[in-house]
Amino acid sequence: MKDVQNQIDLRGVEIQKVGIKGFELPIVIQRKDAEDKVIYATATCGVTLPAEYKGTHMSRFVEVLNEWRERKTLDIKSCVVAMVERLNAKSGCIKFDFKYFIEKKSPVTGIYAPMCYDCSFEAILEDYNGDDEEYQFFLGVKVPVTTLCPCSKEISSYGAHNQRAIVSVKVTYPEDEHVWIEDLVAKVEKTASSELYSLLKREDEKYVTEQAYDNPKFVEDVLRDVVLLLRNDDQIDSFEVECESIESIHNHSAWAYQLEN
Repeated sequence: MKDVQNQIDLRGVEIQKVGIKGFELPIVIQRKDAEDKVIYATATCGVTLPAEYKGTHMSRFVEVLNEWRERKTLDIKSCVVAMVERLNAKSGCIKFDFKYFIEKKSPVTGIYAPMCYDCSFEAILEDYNGDDEEYQFFLGVKVPVTTLCPCSKEISSYGAHNQRAIVSVKVTYPEDEHVWIEDLVAKVEKTASSELYSLLKREDEKYVTEQAYDNPKFVEDVLRDVVLLLRNDDQIDSFEVECESIESIHNHSAWAYQLEN
C-alpha cells in the first residue's frame, strides 16, 4: 500500500511541532493523601518533522498514549520519550489538560464539598539522542479566588466592589522533587482577598464577605504575593504567573503577568 506521508518533500521547511490536539483519554494520577485516581484528560502531542519528510504518522501518537495510559500512574517523561522514539524525531512535547477536584471545607460550618480546578501536566523533550536530552516538566493550575478593590473601599462611604479572579500558575521543579496540586492550590488561595468555596451556609457567607472586606487586594497585589511565594519555595526552579480579575464594575478585566526563569 502506498505511503504518501513517507514521500520526500522538496520545500525545505522543517516543522517545529506537528501532531494531534484534543485527544480525549482517561489517565491515572497521584493524589496527595488519597488513592490514585482515574481522571478525564485531553492531550496535545507534537514532534519535530524534518524538512525532507512530507508528513508524520498521526496514529503513532495515539498508540503511545494508549499504551502509557494503562500504567498504574502516568510517567509523563517516559511517555514523551516513547513518542519521540516511535516517530524518529529529535524533539517532542505532550500536554494533558484536566479537571481536578479537591474536597474543601467551608470556613465556619465545616461542610465538605468538591472544588474544581483546571490543571495541566506538560512535558517538553529537546535534542533527544537516546542518552542525553533537555527535559522540562511543567505543572499548571488555575485557581479561582475573590479580590476586593482597595481603592473602592477607601473612597466609598460603605461597601466596596469585589469580583472573582483567576490566578494561573505554571511551575517547573527538579525531577527528584514532587509538587502536589493540592499544596500549590492552597498556597495560591491564601494570596487573595478571600478563597472560594463550592458550598457556603449563611455563617460561612458572612465570614468570607467580611474576610474579603478586611483584606482588599489589587490584581497587582495578588500577583506580587504569588511571585514572592514561588521565589521563596526551594522546590520551584522557574514559574509563570497570570492574574485576571474579572471586574464587576467594568466590561473588561484587570490583568497582571510575570515570568521568572
